[in-house]
Amino acid sequence: MLVENPETYHGLLYPWSRGANPEAGVPQQVAEGIYWVRFPMPMGLDHINLWLLEDGDGWTIVDTCLDLPRSREIWEQLFAGFLADKPVKRVICTHMHPDHVGLAGWLTERFDCQLLMTREEFLMCRSLVADTGRPAPEVAIRFYRAAGYSEEQLEKYRKAFGGFGRAVYKLPDSFRRLKDRETLTIGGRYWQIIVGSGHSPEHACLYCPALKVLISGDQVLPRITPNVSVFPTEPESDPLQEWLQSCARIRELLPDDLLVLPSHEAPFRGLHVRLTQLIEAHKQELNQLYAHLAEPKRVVDCFPALFKREITNDHLSLATGETIAHLNCLLRRRQIAGETDEHGVDWYHQLPDSISFD
Repeated sequence: MLVENPETYHGLLYPWSRGANPEAGVPQQVAEGIYWVRFPMPMGLDHINLWLLEDGDGWTIVDTCLDLPRSREIWEQLFAGFLADKPVKRVICTHMHPDHVGLAGWLTERFDCQLLMTREEFLMCRSLVADTGRPAPEVAIRFYRAAGYSEEQLEKYRKAFGGFGRAVYKLPDSFRRLKDRETLTIGGRYWQIIVGSGHSPEHACLYCPALKVLISGDQVLPRITPNVSVFPTEPESDPLQEWLQSCARIRELLPDDLLVLPSHEAPFRGLHVRLTQLIEAHKQELNQLYAHLAEPKRVVDCFPALFKREITNDHLSLATGETIAHLNCLLRRRQIAGETDEHGVDWYHQLPDSISFD
């Protein structure tokens, strides 16, 4: 059982402290009928928080972890113990990323139950999983060459291509679509779907007014800023503008006095403060990037304006996608322009008489 140890940090209140780290696979009650269970992951972001919701004669699971032997082992322990008395009735995935959807197909197959996702997340996930085993398409090579990648970096990208689906069990052939502002009944309580965009195409959060709880997925995290990236599949997209609008909309739609249950790090209170922090952080980054472009730069030359650490090959594609998201946002606002040189490399620079982002 979690012992309350309230801690305030940077305007947020952490009821169980911001460093709360429950034992892997051991459910902890955080509200009536809601249990927090943490699964480990073998990467820099070394965990994900999943949520078990009591649902009458069964359970509703929110998010699933990567399809890895250790993850399946933890689920088997839960099925033999904490979840043994009632079956899983449905699985909800907040969005398509492998740490959230990785075992969704395995769970729905095991319990012959429905998967609930928004349409864009389900279809995009199936599309990306289908890339597993394919060679990297030429359009993607051109995309990263335009960003300023060396031939060595392009070769590493080719070798890594298709990795998305390696930790995702086959998705079911049908699903139950979630829509923005629709309601579900879980455990006799009203839950509303709140959709955001930018981190992923159609990310679903779950809001329960009666419990004053928001399961926020990756849409609102307490200590890190979710990655907002442009990818070769849609190179001219502007996900950062979608992200900023989503944060502002959620801040307007939802009350501030909610217990926020994020997918990473610890539960917290202070939703409006955190959403404002996320918006202001990106505005600052846009201003920094704009100033950095007083002289023409490639995408890879822009990393110092956005990141406080050196970007290694392990994080190169994420840093590239996030940088292009900021560049595309400035391009849409006609604050900068870009040209392609004879080698297929893009160069960006400030436009005359433009002003910084507000």
